Amino acid sequence: MVKGVNMTLKSYLWGLRIIALISVISWVIVIVNIDPDVSVFVGQGLFFVSMFAMLSSTLTLFFTWMRKTMSGGESAFVHLGMSLRQGILISLLVIVLLFFQRLQILVWWDGLLLAAGFFLIELYFLTR
Repeated sequence: MVKGVNMTLKSYLWGLRIIALISVISWVIVIVNIDPDVSVFVGQGLFFVSMFAMLSSTLTLFFTWMRKTMSGGESAFVHLGMSLRQGILISLLVIVLLFFQRLQILVWWDGLLLAAGFFLIELYFLTR
């Protein structure tokens, strides 16, 4: 049974690595080829979507790797949901902060309140 769990984790991680590679390539293509002043909504939308995909996949891989090394070789399959959730939450926080900066409404207390809000969301999921 343990072999099946490890194989599922390996296949999930390889799929996530492929998604991370594709999202990094798409983010670089958006950065290099699209002028945000010319294509306002489409260019900015593609930028934010590709950056969210890149950040969430790489952060999920990072958190999974970190939990696997910290647990002393124990299977990280147990913590996979937590890593995915934290990767998505941090990515969403970064995207919202960048969007506020793009609108020129970001000030330090807004960033602090957003970070505190995302921290409270994570605390809710951890205590559930």
